[in-house]
Amino acid sequence: MAKELISFVETTVNSESSFLNHISQEIWKNPELKFEETFAHDLLVKVLKEKRFTVQEHYVMPTAFRAEFQSKVPGPTVVVICEYDALPRIGHACGHNLIAESGLGAGLAIKTAMEKNPNIPGKVVVLGTPAEEGGAGKITLLSAGAFEGVDAALMVHPGPLDHLYTPFIGVSRATVQFNGKEAHASGYPWDGVNALDAAVACYTNYSHLRQHIKPDCRIHAIITKGGDAPNVIPGHTELKVHCRSATTKDLENLNKKVAACAESAAIATGCTYKIIPDKEPAYESLMTNSVLAERYKKYAEHFGVKFCDSNPKAIPFMASSDMGNVSHVVPSIHPTYSIGTTAVNHSVGFTEASGAPEAQPATLITAKAMALLALDVLLDKEFLSEAKRRFQKDLKEDKGEE
Repeated sequence: MAKELISFVETTVNSESSFLNHISQEIWKNPELKFEETFAHDLLVKVLKEKRFTVQEHYVMPTAFRAEFQSKVPGPTVVVICEYDALPRIGHACGHNLIAESGLGAGLAIKTAMEKNPNIPGKVVVLGTPAEEGGAGKITLLSAGAFEGVDAALMVHPGPLDHLYTPFIGVSRATVQFNGKEAHASGYPWDGVNALDAAVACYTNYSHLRQHIKPDCRIHAIITKGGDAPNVIPGHTELKVHCRSATTKDLENLNKKVAACAESAAIATGCTYKIIPDKEPAYESLMTNSVLAERYKKYAEHFGVKFCDSNPKAIPFMASSDMGNVSHVVPSIHPTYSIGTTAVNHSVGFTEASGAPEAQPATLITAKAMALLALDVLLDKEFLSEAKRRFQKDLKEDKGEE
C-alpha cells in the first residue's frame, strides 16, 4: 500500500480521536445487557447517519444495525464489526465499548478514503452486533443473511496482551438430568435410587476426563440441583456443563466423551439420564484467516504494536465468541490488543481499564490497522483471492478432512 494512503488513514483516525473517545465513553457510562443495548444502538446509528452512511437501524434484531457506504465502482464487500453489550453488575468488563469505538473508527477511515479516491471499488459495512455475552447475536445475523456476499469480516477485542491468533475456542452447552427414585433416607434408603450419587459420579468423571483432553479443550460443570431435603433420597438432579475446543472435530469428540461420563454415572447408580442441549446455539471456534491476519499485523506493527504470540509466557485470552461462527462463513480476523492493564477480562479491574484514557491509543491503532487491511481487500484482487483460498483450506482442516 502506498505510504500516502497509510498516512491518510492515520491522519483521518487521529482527527476523529476525541469524537471516537466520546462515543466509547458514552457507551461505557451506560452499560446495557444483551438485547437491551438501546442506548448504544441509537447513539451509533445517529453518528453513522451524521457521517453519511446508509443506515438500517433495528436490523434483524431491535438493537442491531447495518451501515453501508458503496463506491461507484463495483468490488468486494468488507464488514467491520462493532459490539457494545455489557455484563451484569460489572458493566463493560470485556471492553465492548472499545470494540464499538474501533469498528466505528475503522469504518469512518475506510469511507473517507473511498470518498477521496472514487476509484477504490466495493463496499464497507459497519455492522452492529448485539448480545455477544450470551445470546449469539452474530449467529442470528448469520441466519438472516447479514454476511451473504461479504468477502472479509474484521473486528478486534481488548485484553491484557496483544495476540494476533487469539484462541477463541468453540463452546457447546447442555443440561444433564438424572432421575432416580425418592425414599426415606433413614427409614428405607434401600428403596431409593439416588440421583445425587449419579450427579456426583458424573462430575467426578468430568474431573478424571480433564487429564486426558487436549490443552486447548475445556470442561466446566456445576450441579444446579442436588435434591430437596437431606432426609429424602434425591430422585431428580441436574448439572450444567460447558465443553470447549479449538476445532469443530475436537469439540464433537469431546461432546461424545462428556456424554459417556453421564451414561456411566447413570449405569453405576441405576438412574436414567437425559442430556438437553441449550437453546442458545453453540459458538464455533475462531478460525483466524492467516492471510488477513498477517497483513493486519504488518500495519499494527507499523504503529508500534508488538505481538506476544511467540512468547510461551504470554498466556492468551482463551474464551468463546459468536465471531467464531462468522469465521466459518467469511474469512475473518479477531485479534486481541492490550489496553495497558494487568487486569483480566470479566473483572472489575478490566471495567475500569476499558473506560480509562490509557485504553485510547491502542484502540485508535486497531482502527487504523483494520482500515488499512480493509482497503487492501478492496484494492488487491490477488490478496483477496489468497485469503479465500486459505479460508477453504482452513475449513477442511477444522473438520478433520486434511
